[in-house]
Amino acid sequence: MAVSMSEAKLAPETLAAHAVFGADPTTGAVAPPLHPAVTYARDSDYRLRDPAQNYGRNGSPTVVLAERVITALEEAAATRLFSSGMAAIATLFETVPHGSHVAAPQVMYYGTRHLLQQLEGKGRIGLTLFDPEEPEGLRRAVVKGRTDILWIETPINPTLGIIDIAQAAEIAHQAGAVLAVDSTAASPVLTRPLALGADVVFHSATKYLNGHSDVLAGVLATREESERWQAIAAHRTAVGNVLGAMEAWMLTRGMRTLHLRVRRSCDNAMAVAQHLAGHPQVERVLYPGLPDHPGHAIARRQMSAFGGMLSMLVRGDLERANRVVRRLKVFLPATSLGGVESLAEHRRIIEGPDSPVPENLVRLSIGIEAVEDLIDDLDQALAG
Repeated sequence: MAVSMSEAKLAPETLAAHAVFGADPTTGAVAPPLHPAVTYARDSDYRLRDPAQNYGRNGSPTVVLAERVITALEEAAATRLFSSGMAAIATLFETVPHGSHVAAPQVMYYGTRHLLQQLEGKGRIGLTLFDPEEPEGLRRAVVKGRTDILWIETPINPTLGIIDIAQAAEIAHQAGAVLAVDSTAASPVLTRPLALGADVVFHSATKYLNGHSDVLAGVLATREESERWQAIAAHRTAVGNVLGAMEAWMLTRGMRTLHLRVRRSCDNAMAVAQHLAGHPQVERVLYPGLPDHPGHAIARRQMSAFGGMLSMLVRGDLERANRVVRRLKVFLPATSLGGVESLAEHRRIIEGPDSPVPENLVRLSIGIEAVEDLIDDLDQALAG
């Protein structure tokens, strides 16, 4: 393993570009190596040559390297990578004691909401879903001595609401709960939840961290290596939902351009949001970078820019919004977000009739294309 530069207090952009790696001291290779091995030979005394590596279900040197990059970017104590975002989330909630309470927003990524509602339906957890737009909703949802995890997203998918991480941490900790933050839409480039008081930060690494729509991965990073964190690591080994070596290598490759991609997406998203805010066929634009967004002031405090995600409420009904998506030519009508290409999704159709998302909401993941092309595409789609 190459000598790490993480102790040199380099800027996050530098750490990401070098994958906290530098050149391989043996070969001089400037790209990180790929170790696809599942099992590892022992020495003549039958000892592991590297105590951290004995079997692929525990991870691999390639996975460990990707985890080191994220640990550096999040300024975390430790990181674990999983085979998908939902695998990471499920592992976290596996640590909730039977019958304990979880609080989470009413509107959030629907996969997370569905999982929590399933756990509640089985009697595995108690669950309170709060309205993040209601000033005291979060505070009332957290029950002292009962709530085990307060789960929040910020920005919220797909309504782009903003939750004050520092305030949420204070509320959670006063109640004896852990604060876990889904920071997928922000990425470590824009927000560092652990520095704001969160205990665990989650990313669907499929999204901005990878950035090329070709890796399925999830990540948990922790502020301290607590008993819960040890349980998370042990559960990953037990069930084997670790990220594969090839996927970890591709993830590391994607993270080397993370800062460039995210900054370009942010610039493009701001331009698109400002254009759509004055469009006659758009009822409302949901983007925390706009001054009239209710979470704008909080976003300015806890984000270095406002992100590459926005949603628009199209004037009209469900069919009108769906027609706009179908007419787009540069934007691809597809699920997911955070890639170099721009995507559009009609969330109500994806989530189904029980979704709390407005039927005329179209979510846009803004990529790194020429922003003029994106604006022209939206204009022609909205005109139809």
